[in-house]
Amino acid sequence: MTSITFSNIYKEGKKIEDSALFIHVHNQEMLLQYDSNFIVFKSMPSSEEFLRAYSYLRNFHEKYNQKHVRFYFPENMELPPNLQKLFKYEDFTVGILELYHIDPDTFSVPEGNPDITVEAVTVQTLQDYLALQYDFTKEYGEEFALRKQEKLIADFYAAHKQQVIAYYRGAPAGSVDVILSNTTAEIDGLGVKEQFQKKGIGTALQHWVMKQYADQTVILVANGEDTPRDMYRKQGYQYGGFQYELLKVYE
Repeated sequence: MTSITFSNIYKEGKKIEDSALFIHVHNQEMLLQYDSNFIVFKSMPSSEEFLRAYSYLRNFHEKYNQKHVRFYFPENMELPPNLQKLFKYEDFTVGILELYHIDPDTFSVPEGNPDITVEAVTVQTLQDYLALQYDFTKEYGEEFALRKQEKLIADFYAAHKQQVIAYYRGAPAGSVDVILSNTTAEIDGLGVKEQFQKKGIGTALQHWVMKQYADQTVILVANGEDTPRDMYRKQGYQYGGFQYELLKVYE
């Protein structure tokens, strides 16, 4: 199996700065999407280096009326105490991401619920998919949800992306996006409507991915502080490492 790192995880946006210390990615089409507008450090910065990068990114984002800064740190490296203290003082939100991968034929959960059907999104089912996605994103604000809809329509025609929808007894219940490369199929944005949760819909969506991309390595990123990571381990996914992330949102 190909060695999997966080570099295999797809990030939207254009690389606009590539220095010795960091890479700066910016997405003009999705200014409100935190994970498309960020800095990723190539090596662990000192406090002074971080503060300079912080000032640079905040000033850059202010030009576009962006109210956030997002940073990613080198994978599998703990944050040193001096940075932890600085982040606490500056009121940043610190998170940790975990990388998982699996060979599709080792997915260990049996198929079950006959009330669930899963299929690739088509022109006929695109509106069902968009309605689900609107429900999933509206908590982040109307403007973001509407811009996301525009992006998802464009993604429908993208060769490297596959949108997938699940129905429960004929009702749209969940969806997932699959981001494709030559060697990997990345599970992204897997979501299930609240009233349909705990019926096996998330598992059914994964089964579809495993069958459709049986020759790929299936990968995903989980929040290291959430319970789904435990589910992924039980399903047969292998842990591939961690990465710290940092976010600050301004009023």
